[in-house]
Amino acid sequence: MYTWKGVADWILQNIDNVTDKKLQKLMYFAYAWYLVFFNESANEIENRLFDEHFEAWVHGPVLPALYQDVKEFHSDDIPKNYFEKYRESFSTDTLNLFEQIKKVYGAYNGNQLESIVHQEDPWIHARKGCSSYEICKNIIMDGEIFSYYIKRIVDES
Repeated sequence: MYTWKGVADWILQNIDNVTDKKLQKLMYFAYAWYLVFFNESANEIENRLFDEHFEAWVHGPVLPALYQDVKEFHSDDIPKNYFEKYRESFSTDTLNLFEQIKKVYGAYNGNQLESIVHQEDPWIHARKGCSSYEICKNIIMDGEIFSYYIKRIVDES
């Protein structure tokens, strides 16, 4: 397992034009796909990218600790070296996953990534009972994330 700050550092080092919103969504996609590729089932989640959980905020999945660290940047790009003191060594498989995240999602801006997650079940289900602009701190459950993303692989096969 890695730290969220180490993952954030990799994203900032390897993807351009990363704002706080874009970073949150890229972290979420990395976390989600890590669950799928490094676990066997939704009922037996043993491998997670990092310990923290995402909450279903108005603008999509958010790691509250990350939000506290980068909120000062608002919609400005976060400096590439912002988390460099937390740099980690990742396994080859994890780096391959990160490269795929970069390839699939890296060119989108934060608003586009927000639009994507707003159409996905894990965030939608976690916000159940909350209005569109209501503060919501419900956790997006790992089992739900796994089930949704593994289905995307099966549907595309």
